[in-house]
Amino acid sequence: MAEVEKEAADPNLWGNPENSQRVMRERKRLEDALATDKDLSRRTDDITAYFDLAKEGEDITADLRREMDQLRDIVEKLETETLLSGDSDRLSAIVTIHPGAGGTESQDWAEMLLRMYLRWAERQGFETTVNDYQPGEEAGLKSVTITVAGQDAYGLLTSEIGVHRLVRISPFDQAKRRHTSFASVFVSPEIDESIEVIVKPDDIRTDTYRSGGKGGQHVNTTDSAVRITHFPTGIVVSCQNERSQHKNRERAMKILRSKIYEYELEKKRAASQKVEDSKLDIDFGSQIRSYVLHPYRMVKDHRTKFEVGDPDRVLDGDLKGFIRAYLLMRRSESKGGDSAQSA
Repeated sequence: MAEVEKEAADPNLWGNPENSQRVMRERKRLEDALATDKDLSRRTDDITAYFDLAKEGEDITADLRREMDQLRDIVEKLETETLLSGDSDRLSAIVTIHPGAGGTESQDWAEMLLRMYLRWAERQGFETTVNDYQPGEEAGLKSVTITVAGQDAYGLLTSEIGVHRLVRISPFDQAKRRHTSFASVFVSPEIDESIEVIVKPDDIRTDTYRSGGKGGQHVNTTDSAVRITHFPTGIVVSCQNERSQHKNRERAMKILRSKIYEYELEKKRAASQKVEDSKLDIDFGSQIRSYVLHPYRMVKDHRTKFEVGDPDRVLDGDLKGFIRAYLLMRRSESKGGDSAQSA
């Protein structure tokens, strides 16, 4: 903490915006850790005091149960943080959602997933920015890219990479028939200045166009939106949420560098096939998670077998159980791999 405070006190710190943001993020992380430590100490003292009152005949059942539940939530959150050990887990995340085949049904489902992640980010205290939003023809969206800014955002959201399946009575079907829809979610770490990714000018093509969809009338008056294509990887990124073409290009380049970095990470992980297996066709049999609203109500993760009987709560952003179950599974698989290599 002393080293971070020394950096924060440096008068030259603010001359480098990216470095100053890194220092302030680290300072906040350490301050949060200290506050959590004090909170844990206080809560354990309170629980001890409740047990002393119980010995004297006081009825403290309700208060003790409340304290124990709150303490359990804190411990589970801390345990989840210990599961984030990857090189990029601490970074912010760039999330892209695409609907599968099915037109309006799938596009509406993609919109529901966007809302779920925005609500989840709000619960976590993360900041979100919609970088590119392509609306659907009747409802929903054709594609969206958002940035989720906050400590551990990428590590937590790696659990969401893959195909998500929805089963419901369609609000767009006058016959009220049951429909199955699919949408894919991809997540990349938002790299900072400590990670160098070189993008050669000859390797990209930049196109400008008039912004559309959400964002207000001011973004629709000029060709301010930017689309960048990276030829070696085939990665295409867009940004349209800023007024100026220059700012949109700057933001799009940052997203491109992050996606190229994730692309290279995927190549290194290809031997295990974990990432490739999560990028199957957006169709039947490839989903990582199913959200069933009819004929019964349940959300089930097909990798971890974790399930919840209240899909409304999940769609409102309560992903804690799914994320924790995935990270525990990832750690278990990692240990298994380490043991096999040792053998």
